Amino acid sequence: MKLHWQILIAVFVAAPVGWLVGQEGTVAGLPLVPLFDFIATLFLNALKMLIVPLIAASIINGVNSVGSSGALGRLGAKTLIYYFTTSLIAILIGLAMVDLVHPGVVNGQPARELIGLHADTASIEQQLAGRSAGDLTQVFLNMVPPNVVAAAANGQMLGLIFFSLLYGYFSGRINEPYATVQRNFWQGIFEVMMRITLLVLRFAPVGVFALVARVTAETGFGALVPLAWFSLTVLAALALHMFVVLPLILWLVAGVDPRRHFRAMAPALITAFSSASSSATLPLTLECIEKNAGVSNRTSSVVLPLGATINMDGTALYECVAALFIAQAYGVELSFVQQFAVVFVALLTSVGVAGIPAASLTAIAIILGSVGLPLEGIGLILAVDRILDMCRTTVNVFSDSCGAVVIGRLEGESGILADSPPGADSKRAVSGQQ
Repeated sequence: MKLHWQILIAVFVAAPVGWLVGQEGTVAGLPLVPLFDFIATLFLNALKMLIVPLIAASIINGVNSVGSSGALGRLGAKTLIYYFTTSLIAILIGLAMVDLVHPGVVNGQPARELIGLHADTASIEQQLAGRSAGDLTQVFLNMVPPNVVAAAANGQMLGLIFFSLLYGYFSGRINEPYATVQRNFWQGIFEVMMRITLLVLRFAPVGVFALVARVTAETGFGALVPLAWFSLTVLAALALHMFVVLPLILWLVAGVDPRRHFRAMAPALITAFSSASSSATLPLTLECIEKNAGVSNRTSSVVLPLGATINMDGTALYECVAALFIAQAYGVELSFVQQFAVVFVALLTSVGVAGIPAASLTAIAIILGSVGLPLEGIGLILAVDRILDMCRTTVNVFSDSCGAVVIGRLEGESGILADSPPGADSKRAVSGQQ
């Protein structure tokens, strides 16, 4: 059985089990709530254990491979500008939506008790005040720590991300044989961390069961209300970005009809939604963008693989909404500087870690750590993460395809999204895959 079905079953089983056992439930004299808490904490600790090596290896390996491929020329520069712009717009949409809806507040009160968050709000606010320093420059100072190892150990991930970006870029520009040694070394570490991540994720159904059972045992089904509002907030923000912002870019910048692009990309979008993997969808995305949309291979071969590595509009948006949802649930009001830090870190983490399993979890952990919020809220998001993962992956793939069209038009290509019989190109793309 696939992992996401195991997690969904764990959620649906854990909720009634936690409600039935309550806070005083025991089995053979063993209290169950402390047992749930132990398993949940163990699972979250395993996720946190992965963060530093996984982030460093994935960013260094990804940037190194992009740089060494020769893709960062004029075409690559235009692509990078497009991707960073759309990711920033997506994050700002998420920020605006979560500030408008306030999913972490129920009936005027923070949802921390409803969803079983245990950290003390006063201590969190004290940490936040210490971290922000009331100055926007602190965000940039954290990017260049005097000791990158100490910064990573203390949860200040901005420095680690910036150092990894620099290391990955320049490790691809040193002389041979050292460049190959570096590339193989970090590729090896990345492969090892991927295997460890997959091992930890095998226990995700058990960890999610314990998290949900603990919460429902302590609070009943009240936790479902804020989680439902959180899900609706994410879905509304994703829909706004995919069906309003990106079509406007296609229309205003590329000068093409967005409806034709939706038809051209339909097979890839359906595959992205069902697989929740932009990397697995990449071959079909290339097929649709070249045969259906009419973008040249010269453009698509650079723009789309680069996008699968660094362009994660939906993921970046989700990270921002999740972090602010957790802050609202604690009753913590983030200042402008702290919200800017969330936006900035979401933009950086979406570059390096979005193509790996559980990327959103590690990225959200980095964002929470950068502003001083506890990580315990991540476990509850897992209960609704799968369906949101499918939706944000669809947005990621669609943004990549829009980038290929925009860059192709800016490069002077003709015939992109030209008139064709409705559905004919989609059928040809599907048959080509078969």
